[in-house]
Amino acid sequence: MKHILNVLVQDRSGVLVRVAGLFSRRGYNINSLTVGSTENPGVSCMTIVVEGDDRIIEQVTKQLHKVVEVLKINDVTKEEYVGRELLMLKVLANKEDRVEIMHLCEIFRIKIVDINKKSFIIEATGTHSKLDAVEQAFRPFGIQKMSRTGIIAMVRGDKG
Repeated sequence: MKHILNVLVQDRSGVLVRVAGLFSRRGYNINSLTVGSTENPGVSCMTIVVEGDDRIIEQVTKQLHKVVEVLKINDVTKEEYVGRELLMLKVLANKEDRVEIMHLCEIFRIKIVDINKKSFIIEATGTHSKLDAVEQAFRPFGIQKMSRTGIIAMVRGDKG
């Protein structure tokens, strides 16, 4: 089972390396890792997606608590949460395909963020499965470049 961990850390040099190294030393694979600032200056949130049963997640959590800069760990998988990823695609867009590409963007409710003579850059946010569907829908046009973030997640309501 995939677990989504929100780990609040002090925003200091080397924290990311220490946290990633902790997983590596124990042979646990990180499916995705995103890091960003929070509403509190000096505090960052790492959203780590890791596969494992409850025992493995418990071990990972215990090890994370040993990292001095770790302030709080929350396994949001067991909570009601909102999770999103970001996908950017550079898609070939010849004259014949432009209308169809723009129509697909409307269907998926995604944005064209750059246009030139030969391509569009498209930005999509959503769940993992939605972005998989977006990627597959645009593949026939020719994807020149693709970049995809890991998930970020936030617990709904008053928790977290």
